[in-house]
Amino acid sequence: MRKLKFFFAAAIAAGCIFLSGNTLPARAASNEYYLGGMAAGFSLSAGGVEIVGFKDVASVDGAKCPAAEAGMRTGDLIVAVDGIHIRSISDLNAALARSGGEHVAVTIKRGAEHKSFSLAPVLEKGGDRYKIGILIRDTLSGIGTVTYIQKDTLRFGSLGHAVCGEDKTALTIADTSVYLCSIVSVNRGERGKAGELRGLFLNDTRLGSADRACETGLYGKFADGYDFSTAETVEAAPLSEAEIGKAVIYSTVDGVAPQPYEIAIAKVDAGNRDNKNFVIKVTDERLLAATGGIVQGMSGSPIVQDGKLIGAVTHVLRIIRIPAMAITGFSTK
Repeated sequence: MRKLKFFFAAAIAAGCIFLSGNTLPARAASNEYYLGGMAAGFSLSAGGVEIVGFKDVASVDGAKCPAAEAGMRTGDLIVAVDGIHIRSISDLNAALARSGGEHVAVTIKRGAEHKSFSLAPVLEKGGDRYKIGILIRDTLSGIGTVTYIQKDTLRFGSLGHAVCGEDKTALTIADTSVYLCSIVSVNRGERGKAGELRGLFLNDTRLGSADRACETGLYGKFADGYDFSTAETVEAAPLSEAEIGKAVIYSTVDGVAPQPYEIAIAKVDAGNRDNKNFVIKVTDERLLAATGGIVQGMSGSPIVQDGKLIGAVTHVLRIIRIPAMAITGFSTK
């Protein structure tokens, strides 16, 4: 995944980014789509178990923290124990139980490096579990924007770019459920700082399920019975119909309701091999005041020109840390 850059016009500080034409679906029989723009929350797998903190284990021999003593750090990703791949918290717990308190070789990923540590799990005093003194999680939560929902199949597309973690490692879908998000605050974009949307997963409002993650985003199917009564219906236009001039993006930067914001398409590049087919400039004063331009979390915002869907905003998916209380039912350990 490429991390896209922000550009700022000196006069109005309008953010410009590239867009991906390939985020549009193959045309359905009716060529009609419900317009997206709603913020959606996804649960993603980091490919191991991430250390988020340390805590001494109370044992019969006193308080110990084998992981910290061995040299492990916050942010390390545990990927194997004694050569057996670790994908989840339950995998790690099982590996520690098998140790019986004997030394194990724990392999972690730290940035681009892999390191191995030898340590002995400690039996928790008054319990029956072996621990190494770490606070962990096996999933990450991300916010992105739904681009479209096919009217006849309810298939949806979102994000418009590959899903990656903070170390640019590709992530996979850990929980297929996709939930509506309520945007509660915005870190505005500034020169040298992308900015981001901050939101809460609304676990009582399930949008649907994801079944595919690829270089152009996350895809899946909206839930049967979802209320589309207020959704706008549009047709998809081929890239050849896009032109320099006024257009509109639909995004949610506050609450749960998408809003239209004016932009200008400054360049059309139909031959771009990286699917970055447009350059846009945000001209809507409301959006500039609220966000400073395009910020992380707006990835997937649909672009409409002359009443037709022509593409989607692409940007980096910001992996966010949400307290467990805000996302009941999602593992953040």
